[in-house]
Amino acid sequence: MDANGYSDPYVKICLKPDMGKKGKCKTQIKKRTLNPEFNEEFGFEIKHSELAKKTLDVSVWDYDIGKSNDYIGGCQLGITAKGERLKHWYECLKNKDKKIERWHTLLNENHVASD
Repeated sequence: MDANGYSDPYVKICLKPDMGKKGKCKTQIKKRTLNPEFNEEFGFEIKHSELAKKTLDVSVWDYDIGKSNDYIGGCQLGITAKGERLKHWYECLKNKDKKIERWHTLLNENHVASD
C-alpha cells in the first residue's frame, strides 16, 4: 500500500512463452482501494492445440506515478502448476467454449519488470 494507506492496483495477464503484444492484457487501474473488483474479460487468439503448451501468468501490481510499479502478487495456470491451479488449467483445456471461474491465492514471489 502507498503512504496514503491505499493502493492503485491493476492486473496483468500474459500468455507465455511470450507471444508478443497479442499475448498480453492489462485491466484498468482501480484507484485508492485495498479491495478491488475488476470484472474484466480477455481473450487470446490461439489454437486450442497450442494452448496446452502455454502458461497463463496473472500478476497484480500497484500503479505508482513517477517510479516503478510495485508487484503485489500473482499466480500461474499451466501444465507446470500444482494443486488447484493445475486442476483449473486442465478444466479450462477440457471445456474450451465454457467459462471456468476459480479463486486462487496470490503468491508473493519476486517478479521482474512491470512494463
